Amino acid sequence: MSVTSTDQVQDPAATSEQDAAIEATGAEAMAEAFAEEDLIIPEDVPTADDPSSRANPSDLESAGFSIDEFAALLSKYDYNFKPGDIVNGTVFALESKGAMIDIGAKTAAFMPMQEVSINRVEGLSDVLQPGEIREFFIMSEENEDGQLALSIRRIEYQRAWERVRQLQKEDATIYSEVFATNRGGALVRVEGLRGFIPGSHISTRKPKEELVADFLPLKFLEVDEERNRLVLSHRRALVERKMNRLEVGEVVIGTVRGIKPYGAFIDIGGVSGLLHISEISHEHIETPHSVLNVNDQMKVMIIDLDAERGRISLSTKALEPEPGDMLTDPQKVFDKAEEMAARYKQMLLEQAEEGEEAYGGMMG
Repeated sequence: MSVTSTDQVQDPAATSEQDAAIEATGAEAMAEAFAEEDLIIPEDVPTADDPSSRANPSDLESAGFSIDEFAALLSKYDYNFKPGDIVNGTVFALESKGAMIDIGAKTAAFMPMQEVSINRVEGLSDVLQPGEIREFFIMSEENEDGQLALSIRRIEYQRAWERVRQLQKEDATIYSEVFATNRGGALVRVEGLRGFIPGSHISTRKPKEELVADFLPLKFLEVDEERNRLVLSHRRALVERKMNRLEVGEVVIGTVRGIKPYGAFIDIGGVSGLLHISEISHEHIETPHSVLNVNDQMKVMIIDLDAERGRISLSTKALEPEPGDMLTDPQKVFDKAEEMAARYKQMLLEQAEEGEEAYGGMMG
């Protein structure tokens, strides 16, 4: 807007034209309209960059606070978002490739579809709803448009590892569904993390391929976030469950499921125990195959329960009425198994009492 000085000489022709225009529109109406506002423009209007128009720092003293205090107040609203931070945000738009999130930054943040959850989801609406307020993980610095990238998956990932570490510490038994198998074993999900069960730790008569969709009891073997390794054992979980009902010195009926040079694996009610070659008989044996056959049913005695390693150690040697009976008359061994087991338990009890007496003597 230009300002015309009242002292400037005006062109007579222009003045006549202005007068005519006023008369045409109604002089009285124009006068009333102008009378409603004070259109007098002062002669000392400063230019836009005139320093005298800027606030004097001393003028703030009358406001009741200093410049430093004012800056401190503003700093409360100066958000310094950094990668790795967890912030609250409000979902305000769901798009095909991700969600727009308001976290109080100068530009709306964006969360890609693949970062919405640690689990597989069909769409954003499975996890988020417009207007929902929740926590988000900041993945990166602002891009050239001043936009931050967010994630929910990273938060779930961190908390999932915390959870499985706690479960391992508690030596908990968990149940998980097998979603795939491969040559090495089976795959499950635990707290959203992918876990692996080695084939040697799967205790079932089913072929591995038929385990998909089965829920298995599992124990933790390895929890290593740095290496991204989560290894579990089905066998350990079954052995622990069975161990809760078993005791050393107990006689059980089992079936030979496999024979190795070092011994035989005996199925005792769904879990496998090892009958080592040295525990078959008091007599020397060249190979377990000379005494045992796959699918043989037999009585064995439990001589050790190792819950931590998920192992059950068995013996027929302890059941022999006479050394070598397992080689010459195994039926005699099985017929007298309970009697021999009772003797074995009595021996263990006497050994325990002797140990207590010896310990008491040392303390006295």
